[in-house]
Amino acid sequence: MRAKSIIALCVICLAFFCLTIGKAQMAQQKPLYNTAKQKLKEGKPLVGATVFSPDPNMYCAMANSGYDFMWIEMQHSPLTFEDVSRMIWACRGASAMPFIRVPDATESDIQKATDIGALGIIVPTVDTVEKAEAAVKWAKYPPQGRRSQGNGQYGALYGSDYRQTANNNMVVVIMIETPIGVANAEKIASVPGIDVIFAASTDLGNFSGTKQGDKEYETMVSKIHDVVLEHGIRLGGPQAWKDRSGFTFFQAPGETTLIQLGAQVNLGKIPGGAGSAKPGVAPTEGAEK
Repeated sequence: MRAKSIIALCVICLAFFCLTIGKAQMAQQKPLYNTAKQKLKEGKPLVGATVFSPDPNMYCAMANSGYDFMWIEMQHSPLTFEDVSRMIWACRGASAMPFIRVPDATESDIQKATDIGALGIIVPTVDTVEKAEAAVKWAKYPPQGRRSQGNGQYGALYGSDYRQTANNNMVVVIMIETPIGVANAEKIASVPGIDVIFAASTDLGNFSGTKQGDKEYETMVSKIHDVVLEHGIRLGGPQAWKDRSGFTFFQAPGETTLIQLGAQVNLGKIPGGAGSAKPGVAPTEGAEK
């Protein structure tokens, strides 16, 4: 009898083990609800419009216009996390996924961004491996990262199993904007968990004192390009660079430029390419028009 009991117990344990493994495999096989992440995995190009305004109506109009993601700008805008939380909630189910450019790679900034529903974290001015590692660490739950589990509207947006699916759906975008970042590009690109490295057109010039077309400027872009693609990471840049080889992740203009271009189309005028003064040349952010 004792032997039969032991065998029965082993059978139960084996069944439980198989059930657990089966559930884990099902969770891994669950289709991504972050459609932008899916397109990244498939190597398809992505375009995201930039949002500065806290108006949910403006956000929803852009988020349902055909873009792959919304570049919600919290580095260079007065947007608060409360503003952005309302915007994302007001337009839940939009075709464009909510990405947030956070002010910095801190636990506080990234934790708040992910809790309110961001499916992409864009980190500016990454000069060091440590900052790149921090971006991944705070964007991902254990064991891939150190994101803590607390309250947020993420569950209502993405389902009760969000904790089990969040890491697979999160996109981490690292921005290289300075000559220091370019010099460390190889080390930065070696950090596990990075999905996209973005060559920042304006600040590469701002921090180096050069401009697009200059030999020094283009050498920096070429180095970022080569390193990123060698590491199998997606390469990002402004939409004006859509015809540059290797770039597949693009930041489109903000709402004011899009309204202006839309008005020109409505009036029968021919607008410029993505707000760029010259084809293939990204506009300088913050410059007077």
